[in-house]
Amino acid sequence: MQRASSAALARHWVPERSLLSDAGLVIAFSLFTGLMAHIAIPLPFTPVPITGQTFAVLLCGAVLGARLGTASMLLYVTEGAMGLPVFAAAPGATTYGYLAGFVAAALIVGWFADLGWTKDLPRTIVAMIAGEVAIYFFGLLWLAHFVPPTKVLDFGLYPFLIGDAIKLVAAAVVVPAGWRLSRKR
Repeated sequence: MQRASSAALARHWVPERSLLSDAGLVIAFSLFTGLMAHIAIPLPFTPVPITGQTFAVLLCGAVLGARLGTASMLLYVTEGAMGLPVFAAAPGATTYGYLAGFVAAALIVGWFADLGWTKDLPRTIVAMIAGEVAIYFFGLLWLAHFVPPTKVLDFGLYPFLIGDAIKLVAAAVVVPAGWRLSRKR
């Protein structure tokens, strides 16, 4: 069975492959990530809020693939750096590492997607777990500059595991459903 690229799902929605359609998809996912950043729950004991961004980032990589997914997250970070209101409200620069992790996660999940891993739920989940690991790696590494070393996991990992697992499963469920819909047409 021939495997279509991860961008094939996006191409189904925007069938004419062109620079314009690629740019539109990149922009759309960067804006979607910015929108999901505003679905935020601040926690009183950590500078890192719970947001919907990880859902958007994982979905972005899975649907757009490595090249366009990474471009979308780089655009998202650029939009925020330029002062557009796309980042979640967080004190200071404590969450910048997570932003770097978003770029890495889109690349990693997109790479797996390009290999055809987003065609079934179990492999999609594995790909997205790899993306989550990247987000946490960069996020915790940066957060360690702002909180005591003994508190990094308490402030940047443990409070988010259940919510991120839920967002990961939700994103993973959406991607194969999209592939099934595209096969029916």
